[in-house]
Amino acid sequence: MEQLIISLISGAVGGNAAGAVLKDKSLGTLGNSIAGILGGGIGGQVLGMLGAGGMGAGGGLDLGAIIGQVASGGVGGGVMLVVVGIVKQMLGSK
Repeated sequence: MEQLIISLISGAVGGNAAGAVLKDKSLGTLGNSIAGILGGGIGGQVLGMLGAGGMGAGGGLDLGAIIGQVASGGVGGGVMLVVVGIVKQMLGSK
């Protein structure tokens, strides 16, 4: 459960960071956060299934696992924002 929360929060931060850097893809603070949360959750789960950014060897969260979750959530959030921004531009709704 903690992993999911870390991924969602990191995703929101990643989505807003990507929106700040890529102004043409930004969806506004709320849109960036929502896209980031979705991307962070998905990214964290996918990387967890692949064995990256998961639980520590002892079954609990260690520093490496937390850093992995933050990274995967942040990247997932940023990627989702870019994908949603591209789709929005393709549909012509600026």
